Amino acid sequence: MGPVGIQKIEKLAAGLYFVATPIGTARDITLRALDILASADVLAAEDTRTLRRLMEIHGVAIGDRQLVAYHDHNGPQARPRLMNALAEGKSVAYASEAGTPLVADPGFQLSKDAISEGHPVHAAPGASAVLTALTIAGLPTDRFLFEGFLANTKSQRKAALIELGQIPATLVFYESPKRITAMISDAAEVLGEDREVAVCRELTKKFEEVIRGTLGEVRDILASRQLKGEIVVLIGKQETASVNQESIEEQLRDALSRMSVKDASDAIARANALPRRQVYQLALKIGKEDA
Repeated sequence: MGPVGIQKIEKLAAGLYFVATPIGTARDITLRALDILASADVLAAEDTRTLRRLMEIHGVAIGDRQLVAYHDHNGPQARPRLMNALAEGKSVAYASEAGTPLVADPGFQLSKDAISEGHPVHAAPGASAVLTALTIAGLPTDRFLFEGFLANTKSQRKAALIELGQIPATLVFYESPKRITAMISDAAEVLGEDREVAVCRELTKKFEEVIRGTLGEVRDILASRQLKGEIVVLIGKQETASVNQESIEEQLRDALSRMSVKDASDAIARANALPRRQVYQLALKIGKEDA
């Protein structure tokens, strides 16, 4: 028995183990995750320094085991080493830098390859920024859509928000402190200032904060602040499905400024759950008026 109740498994069954790690507070790791990290034949991590530090905190020794760096930039080079270990009947534990592997984190191709080769794939579930934010945001959780990071450019970001805006679900995004003000401003413009939003930052950490309100209110708050740290943005679903003609025309004009008539019609029709033909005819009319 280790210093924090770790039970080293003498022989962990062969296979690939995805291990969720804390998103802030080190004690948010599970006992099973520590057991796997203590017992796996091979360790792999998105950031080996972070995993070393986490294991040191919890008194888990690496010993003479392999510790392989595996991330987005070196996947093609590192993956064969891990696949060879699996082929030799070894247990391989992979940990993201923070949170759950594969959720806006590396690991998908490794999982896919292991499954295709017939190796067992397991998960040691735990911390997730998405689920943590949903828990404390105060927005509906019966249906949600995780979109990851939006595009960097304003036009692409607004186009994505137009398409996502009418989905009857809470929308969940990751965002950078450098772009959060612009993102909320674009969302207020595209989705309407009255839509509910929660901006969650530094979850489980010392300076954890949730800024709640409408998109218009939060936009004004952020105009005078410079947020820091990891950020999750949750936008509530549209309360009403009705969209007036003026709003549709405004969305179409914006979409037509960067898309063809066909693409703009498709995007706006999907976003507003309207018949494509109806929107296409309106787009043709706007095109003629603006010609």
